[in-house]
Amino acid sequence: MAKKINSKPNYKKTLIACYLGFITQAITANFTPLLFLTFKNSYGISLELIALIPLVFYVTQLLVDLVAVKFADVIGYRNCVVASQIISALGLILMAFLPELFENAFIGILLSVVLYAIGSGLIEVLISPIVEACPFENKSGVMSILHSFYCWGAVGVILGSTLFFAGFGTTNWKILAVIWAVVPFVNTFNFLSCPIERLVENGEQMRVSQLLKLPSFLLMIVLMICAGASEATMAQWASAFTESALNVSKTIGDLAGPCLFAVFMGVARVFYAKKSEKLDLTKVMLGCAALCLACYLLASLSPISILSLIGCALCGLAVGLMWPGTISISSQQCPKGGTAMFAFLALAGDFGAAVCPAIVGRIADMVGGNLKIGLLFAALFPTMMTLSLILLIKKIRKQKQQ
Repeated sequence: MAKKINSKPNYKKTLIACYLGFITQAITANFTPLLFLTFKNSYGISLELIALIPLVFYVTQLLVDLVAVKFADVIGYRNCVVASQIISALGLILMAFLPELFENAFIGILLSVVLYAIGSGLIEVLISPIVEACPFENKSGVMSILHSFYCWGAVGVILGSTLFFAGFGTTNWKILAVIWAVVPFVNTFNFLSCPIERLVENGEQMRVSQLLKLPSFLLMIVLMICAGASEATMAQWASAFTESALNVSKTIGDLAGPCLFAVFMGVARVFYAKKSEKLDLTKVMLGCAALCLACYLLASLSPISILSLIGCALCGLAVGLMWPGTISISSQQCPKGGTAMFAFLALAGDFGAAVCPAIVGRIADMVGGNLKIGLLFAALFPTMMTLSLILLIKKIRKQKQQ
């Protein structure tokens, strides 16, 4: 007698694929910045040009977010997410070869960055709705754990790359680029075979025009801009800030700055996931926004260097819930928002992540390279988030009364 085939979809496989998807995004976002000085020394590229690399990365992601609003549902989740892994792997592999093929190595680097940024943008738009569409209980907790894998990926990339460079030297960075490309390459096969459901059935999804007229969704956009700005500003400037404030080497600066920040951010997401069923998400996020404001003020205003470092590290704890929490609240407030809603949220988060760190750098330059003044300006965003969450809590309370 033939064995009865178990036809129940294995959504754990989907979850594992999505975890590796966020690790892929962490690789694309965090590996190349570790090579900035190597690019300068190896290819003679000026720091002014190198500063364009993160800008091109985030602008490309923004454009992908915009395109995904219109076409992700038409092309299909599976096709898009498989493409995200292939393009990410290709971009990382080409990073090892393209600079040598162009007379101007910077062109080769930028082409590689654009490629893997397209993959990263697709990951950002698609992974959250893929998990949201799975029939898991405690969706906000699952979402928090999911986003923690970006943090663990960032920690792994920083630690793994630092150890590789210590053992084999930065001259062998091309080998490491190919090694990191293995993660999205292998994950391509996970996404080809795992079950993927539609978030909203055909005909039930809200139109973009309807979505943008919802006051609650516009409030979510503000929250997402603030979340992206609060997270990316400290993440991008933590290393430089730690080096200048504590007068330490780049290796120590990377480990004590962005690496420690990412660890705390991951811990916050895992902790919330474990306790989420007993906690009110909006109130927890309000506490996180207030803590984030305190961290920015501590980092920028404290005359004691070690207290400034503590402010940087604890900021990771504060921002940990902001991005996944806003996504979860948006799903509750706009259950028929569909893919367009997630694409707009990713667009808003990327906008905050691209613009605020650049403004902080510009302000720091204007005051003689004083990063503390730049970070003081960035305190505006957790302040805005705190006020927005107070409005949201009042709105939810009013809805319950009605």
